[in-house]
Amino acid sequence: MTALHTPTETVRIDLADRSYDILIGESLLGQASTYSQLPKAAAAMIVTNTTVSPLYEAALRQALSGYYKLIHTVQLPDGEAHKDWVTLNLIFDKLLGLACDRKTVLFALGGGVVGDMTGFAAASFMRGVPFVQVPTTLLAQVDSSVGGKTAINHPMGKNMIGAFYQPQRVVCDLGVLKTLPTRELSAGLAEIIKYGPIADMAFFDWIDVNLAALKACETRAMAHAVKRSCEIKAFVVGQDERESGLRAILNFGHTFGHAIEAGLGFGEWLHGEAVGCGMVMAANLSADMGLIDAVFVKRLTDLIERAGLPIKGPVLDVKDNAGHYLAHMLHDKKSVAGDIQFVLMDGLGKARVSAAPEAMVRAVIDRCCA
Repeated sequence: MTALHTPTETVRIDLADRSYDILIGESLLGQASTYSQLPKAAAAMIVTNTTVSPLYEAALRQALSGYYKLIHTVQLPDGEAHKDWVTLNLIFDKLLGLACDRKTVLFALGGGVVGDMTGFAAASFMRGVPFVQVPTTLLAQVDSSVGGKTAINHPMGKNMIGAFYQPQRVVCDLGVLKTLPTRELSAGLAEIIKYGPIADMAFFDWIDVNLAALKACETRAMAHAVKRSCEIKAFVVGQDERESGLRAILNFGHTFGHAIEAGLGFGEWLHGEAVGCGMVMAANLSADMGLIDAVFVKRLTDLIERAGLPIKGPVLDVKDNAGHYLAHMLHDKKSVAGDIQFVLMDGLGKARVSAAPEAMVRAVIDRCCA
């Protein structure tokens, strides 16, 4: 009996002459037609990592072979700990060593780290070359590959060095998600859950009901979750590409989450794990400020825990844990003139960016850390 496949869906990012499509479906990565109508070039470069390369590089290379005479590859070390200048230079070294020109198309084959670094390399090499996102993790498909944020980390802050630079296309192949370890899948679920409290409570209700199917990576459920997440992000990015206002709401949970990542050392917790825990903290702060009730805080916390994510933050400093968190938060990109800005729920399905009293923030951190 022939297996039924979900149809390929397209979500459009509308940014005038920088507009592009997100393709969502099964078996897209290895189909030549997926890469039609991209910029013409003599050469392409696949940027991947040591984990993803053995799984998908050959299929992507074969799919691209009809479009590019030369297909180069650079393999990066895997993990958030390598999202830095040293690893970024591996891409530049390869591009320059092979005498690649400004028409060379880069293909980011991997998760969020590979996507961010490939995008930053594309934005910087010869002042800008085209690139395509081929995300292989759930988190990258629903968040980091979409919207043109590219960056590397600095020891004092996450994603502090980078550029806004849009891809030519995003290819979300649902089939690759079936090879994800459970921990990586849960990390991606955090970014899906995020969209409900800030933008779409009906979607939040759907996630709550269908969480078991998502954790089992059932194709139809995953197709809907990826598409709806991309639709919400596409709408927000279309209104505010460079995060001068509305787009900041997509960082719900990230101010606390980035502090966890930086405080522990990048790579100790996965980004999605830190965001999941950060959402618990942000919801608690929202409730303490009278913006939502404790009933929803518990519902969100329970959902995050059911998704396999931590709901208690780590202790970064036994003497002044809250102070340690605050010190890292001061480096958050949303901070203004030394004031830490938080993405808070402003009722159900809505969000706003606001400062909060330090005493209240400290109380939340003390309450929400193990």
